[in-house]
Parts: sequence; structure tokens; C-alpha cells
Amino acid sequence: MSLLEDGKVLVTGADGFIGSHLTETLAEAGCHVKAFVLYNSFNSWGWLESLPRETLEKIEIFPGDIRDPYCVRRAMRDCTVVLHLAALIAIPHSYNAPESYVDTNIKGTLNVLEAARDIGTRKVVHTSTSEVYGTARTVPITEEHPLQGQSPYSASKIGADQIALSYYRSFDTPVAVIRPFNTFGPRQSARAVIPTVITQLALGKKRLKLGALTPTRDFSYVADTVRGFCAVADSTNSVGEVINIGTGHEISIGGLVRVIAELMGVEVELECDDERLRPEKSEVFRLCADATKARTLVGWTPRLTGLEGLRAGLRETIDWFTRPENLKLYKGGIYNV
Repeated sequence: MSLLEDGKVLVTGADGFIGSHLTETLAEAGCHVKAFVLYNSFNSWGWLESLPRETLEKIEIFPGDIRDPYCVRRAMRDCTVVLHLAALIAIPHSYNAPESYVDTNIKGTLNVLEAARDIGTRKVVHTSTSEVYGTARTVPITEEHPLQGQSPYSASKIGADQIALSYYRSFDTPVAVIRPFNTFGPRQSARAVIPTVITQLALGKKRLKLGALTPTRDFSYVADTVRGFCAVADSTNSVGEVINIGTGHEISIGGLVRVIAELMGVEVELECDDERLRPEKSEVFRLCADATKARTLVGWTPRLTGLEGLRAGLRETIDWFTRPENLKLYKGGIYNV
């Protein structure tokens, strides 16, 4: 039996973009899933509320705060596997509120690890990010690439990654670190470039406000990223390892915008908005994954690859964002940090 099927799985950050897709996939596969969502007075469960009723009824909701160790321990005490995605991820906001990134990303991860150590959790999958590599020194980027904190966000994730690995080395806590490159798809925040472009075009804008256009990124469709989480969680080979999840195909932001505009059948002009630019030394200019380790260690490969794979994922994403009931959830004319 799969480790994900043998017991209860806790997904932290289940109310977010990737977390909601992961939670949905696990629930529909028949796993017993507990979804850790950020407590708020509106009793909002984030993107989980968009799931079909029959899927949502299979999920146990646990409102809490990853920064509270007692709350985290209560959430984890009956779970055999923890998929830890809860984090602050917006890079621009990390310039304004760095302490909150340390509290959430580093201390929150510490809370998960300490509870796992005491409870005897069978597997913890900690979520990293390709941003920890900074601008690529060598391409494609393997897991051995130096770590470079070029923003408070990436620095906090480096700290969280190292805390996670230290618990494996110090206490034999069964931790795996998954390092997704740039994931995209339905439900993504408008702080990310693809939703920013799609929502602006869908609202009829012909002149797009964007940040830097020359940096390159390796974009993975969310369904592939979710499959990566499941593969890393289920494999005994992943314990103590850092594993990249990416396609190995890079495209510039400018090139990406042209592909989206073509798929949406519009012509656009691009305007550099200074407000959207990172500080010069903070910009990450190139990211492209080497996912060989994911293939050889846990048997994961992306289904959507290369330019055609990117286009296929973008079609799905455009279809979702341009539905009126979804588009109205986004403020296309406002810069969302």
C-alpha cells in the first residue's frame, strides 16, 4: 500500500494555489486528507471552497496558524504523512515584511519538524523553491548548485530547507525536500506573472504593465507539480534528499507574454512598470531545472514539456482565468504584491 494511502495525510497551506490542487488530487484518489488552512474570522478555506462539493466532503478541515507550535502539534498528532506547503511566498512583500517571512517560513517549518520528531511522523515533505538558487551559475540547475539568498523570501526558504535537512541528519526525522520551479495553473495568485498577463488581457487591456522581461524561468503546470509531491512523498528513496521538480525548458518573461497573447488572439504592447521591478541585485535572471534526480530517485517526469507542453498548460490556465466567475475574483488593474 502507498504511504499516502496508509493513514492520514496532512497538507499545510491547503488553502493556497498548489496546496488546494494537491489536497483535491489526494482526496479524489481516496486518501484520508486533513487540510491545514489559515484561521481567519471569515471562516474562509481559500481555494478549497472552489472544489466540487463531493470532493470537499471527503476533506477534514483544520483552521490554524503554522506559526503556533501547539496548533501545529494538534493538527499533526493523528497524521502519518505531512506535506508542508504553508509559507509566505510573494517576493515583493518580503522586502516590506521580512520578519513575517522568518516567522512563517522558518519558525513554521521548525514547528512541523519538532512535532514530527516527537510524534514519530512517518514522512515529512518540506516545500522549497527554485528561488533559493538565485541567478543560475550553471544551467541546467542541479540540486548541488550553490544557494543564494537574493531576497528576504528566498533567504527564509533557504533557512527553512536547512532546518528541515538538519532534523534528518540530527534526529533521523524522515524528511524530504521538494524544490519546485515556477508552477502555474488555475487558482494562482495574481502576484505571479502568468495570471497577471492573462487577467490584464482578459479585461481588454492592450498595454501591459510588467516588471523585467529578460529573466528566464522554467514553468511547470500545476498537475505535474502535484504529481511530483505525490512521488516524493511515496518514495523511501527521497528521505534526506533535495529533489528538483521542473521541465528543463526555459523561456524569457517577454517570450512567455508573446505566447500568451498569441493563444488569446490579441496584440499587446509591453510597458515596464518600475513598481514591479526587483532591486537590481535581487533580481534572479535565469532559472532552468535539471530534474534528473526526480526521475532516477522517485520516478517522476513531467507530462507537459518543452514549448508545446507550456502552450498546452497555458491553454488550460487561460480557459480557467477567462471564465467570468473566476475572472471576477481578480483585480487585473491593480499591482498585487
